[in-house]
Amino acid sequence: MSKLPEIFLRRALRHRREESRGQVHIQGKSVDYCLTRSNRRGISLRIAEQGLRVGAPFNASAQQIEAMLRQNGDWVLQKLALWQTRERAAKLTEGSEIFWLGAACRLRRAASGKSRLCDDALELHLADGQDFAEAFIRFCKRRARPLFLERLAHYAARLGVPVPSLVLSSAKTRWGSCNAKGEIRLSWRLMHFPVTLIDYVVAHELAHLKEMNHSPLFWATVERVYPDWQRAKSEIRRLAATLPQLD
Repeated sequence: MSKLPEIFLRRALRHRREESRGQVHIQGKSVDYCLTRSNRRGISLRIAEQGLRVGAPFNASAQQIEAMLRQNGDWVLQKLALWQTRERAAKLTEGSEIFWLGAACRLRRAASGKSRLCDDALELHLADGQDFAEAFIRFCKRRARPLFLERLAHYAARLGVPVPSLVLSSAKTRWGSCNAKGEIRLSWRLMHFPVTLIDYVVAHELAHLKEMNHSPLFWATVERVYPDWQRAKSEIRRLAATLPQLD
């Protein structure tokens, strides 16, 4: 007798999934989530286009799932706030307020053919058919590379590692990354933040050249060159939810 039906049954059981909706109260706020149960081992949380999604094994109780959500309440609320702002792309116009290296400034159309910082204003040259958002992004990218390279050189010397190659990214939530080739990617959107927070991201990614993980030894390496990393990490999460989504 053929065993194919039994094989298919085993595969179906192995990949069995059940989806449902749930709601939990976190810090006084009602949060809806989509729950997917499967043969996984642990509970996972992620933010997708549909909002908060929770993955859990079949034997996880509702109390365990809610406890996990409340334990990670700050992360859940911050990520949901960021996700909601992504649905509302910013429309920059003359006079719009934007943060540049941590300082608020107003956007103005440049009278000359050159973009520049002027006191508390950012004067942008708009090419034909270009809007303020496009001009701002172009300005950020042009100024980001030399600043990032300078900070990379500073912290690479302190860590005793060679200055890595730099790639600018447009990532909206992943501020930096370091791959196995030793190449570091930094988002130009960091230009919204104060240089002290940019330094934290730079130090974090450079530390991966010594420890390609997030072990205690890795964090000790970060702390050696950036002692205030915990505050900086928290501040970036707070500010990230307030940034405009320009593209």
